[in-house]
Amino acid sequence: MMEERIFINNGPLMIESLLYKANPEKAVVICHPHSLMGGSMHNNVVETLQEAFALENYTTLRFNFRGVGSSTGHYAEGNGEQQDIIAVCQYLRERGFSDLVFAGYSFGSWVGSKIFKGTSNPFSFIIFVAPPVDYFDFQWDDLKDKIDLIICGDSDQFCSLKILKREAGKINAPLEIISGADHFYIGKEKALAEILKKFKLQKK
Repeated sequence: MMEERIFINNGPLMIESLLYKANPEKAVVICHPHSLMGGSMHNNVVETLQEAFALENYTTLRFNFRGVGSSTGHYAEGNGEQQDIIAVCQYLRERGFSDLVFAGYSFGSWVGSKIFKGTSNPFSFIIFVAPPVDYFDFQWDDLKDKIDLIICGDSDQFCSLKILKREAGKINAPLEIISGADHFYIGKEKALAEILKKFKLQKK
């Protein structure tokens, strides 16, 4: 499952990315956890997402937000990171990918949520993994009927299940809970992949 290291232009910035080419129309954009807390595209959950989608013949693109790894620029509190996602989507669209899936883990899901509220949402299917509802305001009311799947562990340190269940119900988002999983999914990667496979097959 060979990925190609590429750099995507985002104005004056260069976004370091790994691209796996498969389906010429369907691609998934994978966003990593918090840039200031060790998050990168080499995170175990990000890699699980990439492998799960690649096995379903999706083109995959994971990348480092600005200031992470070899991506230029600096952390921008989620605002600049939105532009990183938009630049990645533009790169894929310019190459003929018309069906884009979003898969955001932790901080990555929150950054993505800011894009979905607009009228120019580029994604046809949206997945949140471990959205850190205890730390970020997702403004859930603006996400009604826009999130296709939320996954969370029942021992997540940064995501109150009580809050998440309430908000997922309000916005009509399917919620899958992984028993024994905390925010980091160490040893629970297989369970995460199985849920992704089930929902991707439903989407086909």
